[in-house]
Amino acid sequence: MRKKLVIFGAGKIGRSFIGQLFSRAGYQVTFIDIAQSIIDLLNQRNSYKVVIKAEKEEQLLIENVNGILATDAEAVQNAVAEADLLAVSVGKNGLKKVIPRIAEGVLLREKISPGRALDIIIAENMRDAAEFMREELAGHLPEGFHQEQRIGLVETSIGKMVPIMSKKDEEADPLQVFAEPYNTLIVDKKGFINSVPDIPGMSPKENMKAWVDRKSFVHNLGHAATAYLGNFYFPEKKYIYEVLDEPWLRQKIKATMQQAGEILQANYPEEFNQQAIDEHIDDLLLRFANRYLGDTVYRVGLDLPRKLGPEDRLFGAITLARALNKPYDNILKAAVAGTYFQATDEAGKLFPADATFRRIHQDSLIKILIEICKLDPAKDAEVFAQAKQIKKELEKDLHQHKSKKI
Repeated sequence: MRKKLVIFGAGKIGRSFIGQLFSRAGYQVTFIDIAQSIIDLLNQRNSYKVVIKAEKEEQLLIENVNGILATDAEAVQNAVAEADLLAVSVGKNGLKKVIPRIAEGVLLREKISPGRALDIIIAENMRDAAEFMREELAGHLPEGFHQEQRIGLVETSIGKMVPIMSKKDEEADPLQVFAEPYNTLIVDKKGFINSVPDIPGMSPKENMKAWVDRKSFVHNLGHAATAYLGNFYFPEKKYIYEVLDEPWLRQKIKATMQQAGEILQANYPEEFNQQAIDEHIDDLLLRFANRYLGDTVYRVGLDLPRKLGPEDRLFGAITLARALNKPYDNILKAAVAGTYFQATDEAGKLFPADATFRRIHQDSLIKILIEICKLDPAKDAEVFAQAKQIKKELEKDLHQHKSKKI
């Protein structure tokens, strides 16, 4: 009998990463999703392709998979009750919708198999994801339910890059998904109640908070810096690799990531050393520059209200830098460049949240710092002053850059 992984979310990360790892490790993988067409195809084929985009393209056939429509409450409840392991890959907003269904399944599980614990892999890039899920679950479980003994909440660091596929590629095969070769799933070793499953590619860590912050404040931050600085200086460039083909801009982005790395190292001196951070940054830049992946500036930079938020990749790192009395000017420069971001999709349209952002804020830096970044003009006066000066320098630099091109 195969062990059963049940995963909420049959999206790109769910299929290309979580489903792939566990299927190839011998699990039966059941996807739960709201997309009827995807669920129908999973049940028809019981397999799908992951296309690894690199100099040498590789196609992986992921087998022993099936699907359940999220609206089929009874089937979802039974799947959770019978699972050996659960995973979620639906985004923070999606979590609030699936947690009631998880709670129902857990209660049925307790009725059928009293005391049988269930570990949940939270495949989301969220800080304090386990705490969020614990509080949400508590609201849907009866008073006195021993959640700590029954439900293991396993945070992850999702570092795999999955590009937006063209409409043509999606229509050719709605189940196939493109992804980079990187295939390491970092998980919180302490989050498991049952024994940690032996899954090739899964890397359990003791200090998960440090690794979640590494993903947010080095990987995500570096990616955002690439998109925002790239779009600021070269709005005509569509792909991330094109931005990194400019040596002087690549150096600016690297310096920004190194500044973030210094902040991370200062906060977690026992977890990261200089050499490890430098090697990670060099590896990330090579991965970002993977032209075969076809990752776009639009995908990497979209959703300004979230990515310029107070706890996200840029201003989260700035807040930590200020607490540690570390410099953050390069990071702030990338954030200010982000306020100009106007990359569009293949149809020439802004991401909906970015279109609203542009309409409401009209490039008003002060308004953005207050309303989006949640900074206080009095308490955070130093950041406001630096940001205004950086804005002037960026615009002057852009003017000089355009003059050279002419």
